[in-house]
Amino acid sequence: MEFQAVVMAVGGGSRMTDLTSSIPKPLLPVGNKPLIWYPLNLLERVGFEEVIVITTKDVQKALCTEFKTKMKLDIVCIPDEDDMGTADSLRRIYPKLKTDVLVLSCDLITDVALHEVVDLFRAYDASLAMLMRKGQDSIEPVPGQKGKKKTVEQRDFVGVDSTGKRLLFMANEADLDEELVIKGSILQKYPRIHFHTGLVDAHLYCLKKYVVDFLMENRSITSIRSELIPYLVRKQFSSASSQQRQEDKEEELKKKELKSLDIYSFIKNDNTLTLAPYDACWNAFRGDKWEDFSRSQVRCYVHIMKEGLCSRVSTLGLYMEANRQVPKLLSELCPEESMIHPSAQIANRHLVGVDSLIGPDTQVGNKSSIKRSVIGSSCAIQDRVTVTNCLLMNSVIVEEGSSIHGSVICNNAVIEKGADIKDCLVGSGQRIEAKAKRMNEVIVGNDQLMEI
Repeated sequence: MEFQAVVMAVGGGSRMTDLTSSIPKPLLPVGNKPLIWYPLNLLERVGFEEVIVITTKDVQKALCTEFKTKMKLDIVCIPDEDDMGTADSLRRIYPKLKTDVLVLSCDLITDVALHEVVDLFRAYDASLAMLMRKGQDSIEPVPGQKGKKKTVEQRDFVGVDSTGKRLLFMANEADLDEELVIKGSILQKYPRIHFHTGLVDAHLYCLKKYVVDFLMENRSITSIRSELIPYLVRKQFSSASSQQRQEDKEEELKKKELKSLDIYSFIKNDNTLTLAPYDACWNAFRGDKWEDFSRSQVRCYVHIMKEGLCSRVSTLGLYMEANRQVPKLLSELCPEESMIHPSAQIANRHLVGVDSLIGPDTQVGNKSSIKRSVIGSSCAIQDRVTVTNCLLMNSVIVEEGSSIHGSVICNNAVIEKGADIKDCLVGSGQRIEAKAKRMNEVIVGNDQLMEI
């Protein structure tokens, strides 16, 4: 077994709490499938037979009773009250980890060719290989935004070599001063560095086993993304002399039984590079000396996805966007499944767009139109209703003559007769009165607050 796959499904969705207060984030419906289905399906497609899933008891129960997969799911539960980072979660399952590790977030939806990342990891004997994508702004309004500009998130500064594969620099804007400082040891080997500020971390990582060993002994690191990866990127350019000094100190450190050790303390003493093939590596590093590369025991690489679907569902806007994009993806992943479930009852099928999904046991009345929308199970959409660019979860009732546009309607909500809803989020169990006109509102209970 070359890799052990680990799916992280413990995050509570702090930026979309109105949705996750009633449904755990890994189970949020995207294209009428739970969010966690997408990374698990990706792993199953490339041949994994077993996956470790780190999650909560609520998600475990759903996976055991409702989820169908050919893979064996080794589910490790973490108490809901535990505020554990991704590195903490890896330490939790450390006894189970015997090989290199492939880590994915439960909110990743992508059609990436996974071998693109894995091949980088193999070919260059990398300590880390990760997936990033070019950022893209949605032109669609976010429900409840009330015309305000979306808060600009802090950017990552990512530096790569001329091939676009070797990861030379990575830091978040919040961690930088006014100046961008580049170590001289990097510039000596790579006089030209290509910097990106529009890349997004997809939270898919290949990690060497010794990196996990290092994490086990360095408990101050809690996050893979914000702490471990920047550390590894910096460490790969330690000078040869500093590496040698570290090797000289290793025995002394072991004798003193220090709890925190440098990453080089965990790399096995092996003078032979396990590169396959040798000439592929030589060609990739055209202007570099082989000696410099062979001394660089810590090596970080990135696959930048330029085309295709790659989204992390971490906000309401991204959740809406994912539901707009997945119908096309599902037609490729599950061609045997109909866009309209066979048990759904549709009065006028020609009024349902080819880009819409209709779940099981849903009823759509006479002269009702559904375009660019995802409708969940057991919904009742009465006569002369218009639904455009929306997500309706399960057991939603939309009464006669209503119009819904650009909105998310959560489980068991009721939209009464003649209501007009545009760019709103309607929380679970909420009721919109007859003939109401709602625009750019978040309509949830007092215990359901979120960051849009």
